[in-house]
Amino acid sequence: MLDANLKTQLKAYLERLQKPLELVASLDDSKAAGEVKSLLADLAALSDKITVRENNDLNVRKPSFLITNPGVDSGVRFAGVPLGHEFTSLVLALLHVGGHPSKESADLLEQVKAIDTPLNFETYYSLSCHNCPDVVQALNLMAALNPNITHTAIDGGLFQQEVTDREVMGVPTVFVNGERFGQGRMELGEIVAKVDTGAAAREAAKISAKDAFDVLVVGGGPAGAAAAIYAARKGIRTGIAADRIGGQMLDTVDIENFISVSKTEGPKLSAAMENHIRDYDVDIMGLQRAAKLIPAATEGGLIEVQTESGATLKAKTVILSTGARWRNMNVPGEEQYRTKGVTYCPHCDGPLFKGKDVAVIGGGNSGVEAAIDLAGLVKHVTVLEFAAELKADAVLQKKLRSLPNVTVILNAQTTEVNGDGKKVTGITYKDRTTDEIKQIALEGIFVQIGLLPNTDWLKGTVNLTRFGEIEINARGETNVPGVFAAGDCTNVPYKQIIIAAGAGATAALSAFDHLIRH
Repeated sequence: MLDANLKTQLKAYLERLQKPLELVASLDDSKAAGEVKSLLADLAALSDKITVRENNDLNVRKPSFLITNPGVDSGVRFAGVPLGHEFTSLVLALLHVGGHPSKESADLLEQVKAIDTPLNFETYYSLSCHNCPDVVQALNLMAALNPNITHTAIDGGLFQQEVTDREVMGVPTVFVNGERFGQGRMELGEIVAKVDTGAAAREAAKISAKDAFDVLVVGGGPAGAAAAIYAARKGIRTGIAADRIGGQMLDTVDIENFISVSKTEGPKLSAAMENHIRDYDVDIMGLQRAAKLIPAATEGGLIEVQTESGATLKAKTVILSTGARWRNMNVPGEEQYRTKGVTYCPHCDGPLFKGKDVAVIGGGNSGVEAAIDLAGLVKHVTVLEFAAELKADAVLQKKLRSLPNVTVILNAQTTEVNGDGKKVTGITYKDRTTDEIKQIALEGIFVQIGLLPNTDWLKGTVNLTRFGEIEINARGETNVPGVFAAGDCTNVPYKQIIIAAGAGATAALSAFDHLIRH
């Protein structure tokens, strides 16, 4: 099942096991069950601490396997074959159930261990989803640490009937004790905060008690990461408050234009940037989303940033690097059917629409790339482009038009998402050349129409363009003294990772210069 090179690497990891593991398989006659059996045999052969047995309980999904300790009947369960993006989740589950310590903060781990409510989590994932591993790994860790918590990670592509019955139309989708808990990327701290309702308030109080920073970076994408590193290298007190480190990169699959790195993946580059930040004395405050900026009352005074959690941070200078988010169509039905057929991540959710008719909204690079990827999974793809021609690169357009199950409709203005109250059933659009209203029957809509800056909370404080972008000069300065900005939230003409990182460095150096002069 595993190649020789992978076995060698895995064997080295499994030497870290501190407790014996028992892998309990529940199998049927399917091809996937044979793959599970082969995978477990490979794992057992790599460590004398691992044993395998079968227990074909009628009440357990098949094929699946439980990772537990001998004499214990709870732990981490995978329903399916956790390869692809989930192979790392499997390795970490083995290590954590086997007693190897997690790298999460000690306070957060103790908070997990203290949960005394029985929680049975189920997560539906797809093997091509780059957002799913964070959720799967967080819940696996919780199950490994606390006997009151169980977690089953379910391959939605393998258990399609469940996906249909439970109306799962986007991954990762999490249920707890049979009820829908959440969808999309979630980190351990965020999950624990939803379970432990007092956690956010306690964290906000802790953050508010911090001393003022010389430089406070708001946002954790490539611009924020670069700004924090450059500021910390100057030896000044630096903090970074962010919803998540990585920003949009966490939702990006392949990255091939970050100079010196031929090819990488968004989550991998995000993790590398976070590790780089942690090499320096930077106070990282995660799961914090800015809500209000209060400029200094006097020259040389402190600037305040209030967060949605209720925390208040003070700083001599602030660097705004809040990035951007996917642009919505803003048509009737979009919000109603979000995660019920309307989705924004073809890589994550594409496998859930296998054999179905879908549409991609947008004919730029992102839209055409999405259509090309989806064409290999779904029955048919319809690309709807508002303009009279596609905007994607010529090489992508050529590939798209070579695919037999793709239709391109130009001059198409989406006017409504149609549904039956539970899920998407189609889309309505206007032919802009004739004004004729037309409908297409389909089950999925993938929206790929660009980005909006995350600057709503700044209106009335710093100057914004008519597109909502923060106006900055060549030094990254805003119109507010001591407040700088960088990255996709600003009016820089090109939104690229490498440009954002460079802008973050510029903003940090400018902030340092401001501190010296004032």
